[in-house]
Amino acid sequence: MQPDIRKIVTYDEDVLTEGFRAAVDPWRMFAVAAVVRNPWAGRYVEDLKPEIHAYGPVLGKVLTERMIALAGGGDKIEAYGKAAVVGLDGEIEHASGLIHTLRFGNHYREAVQAKSYLAFTNTRGGANAPIAVPLMDKNDAGRRSHYLTIQFAIPDAPRADEIVVVLGAATSGRPHHRIGDRYQDLKELGHDVDNPASV
Repeated sequence: MQPDIRKIVTYDEDVLTEGFRAAVDPWRMFAVAAVVRNPWAGRYVEDLKPEIHAYGPVLGKVLTERMIALAGGGDKIEAYGKAAVVGLDGEIEHASGLIHTLRFGNHYREAVQAKSYLAFTNTRGGANAPIAVPLMDKNDAGRRSHYLTIQFAIPDAPRADEIVVVLGAATSGRPHHRIGDRYQDLKELGHDVDNPASV
C-alpha cells in the first residue's frame, strides 16, 4: 500500500525588508506539500491505522528529503512545522492521521536534529484553501522570534478526495524580533518555567 501522490508543490520566499527596515540577512521561509489521494474519502472508516502506517513513512521521507535539499542541509533550518488540509469528502481526523504519527514527523525531526515538537495545523477546505504552516524553534519552544507562519495555497488542491500534507521551515526568526521570549514573561510573573500555568 503506497500513497497516491498527484503532485508535489514547493513554496519559497526570501523577505528582504520587514517592517519598513531592511533585514541584515534575508528572512527565508519555505514549504513542501504533497497532494495525496485520501484513502478514506467519502466514507466512515473505523481503523485508520493501516493507511497511516503505510503512508506516514513514505510521505515523511519524500517531504523531508526535499526540505533538506531546499535548505542546503538540516543544520540550516532553525524553525519547523507541519500542516495538512483535507478535502471536503474527508474528515479532520484524516488530515490529523497523516501528520500526527511519529512515522511521519520523525523523518523531519531527525534530519534537522530537533528537540521540540512540530507545530501544526489540520484543517478542511476545497481547492485553493489557505494553507497555514505554523513554525517554532526546533530546539526551544519558548523562543518567540521563531513563532512564524507560512501561508500559501494550491489553486487545484485539495480536491474533495485529497489531502495536502505539508512540511515547513525557516532559516531564522523574524528579522527585527523585539517582543522578548516566554521565559522573561514567566520570570516577571513569578511562574516556574517547568510549570508555567502554576498548577
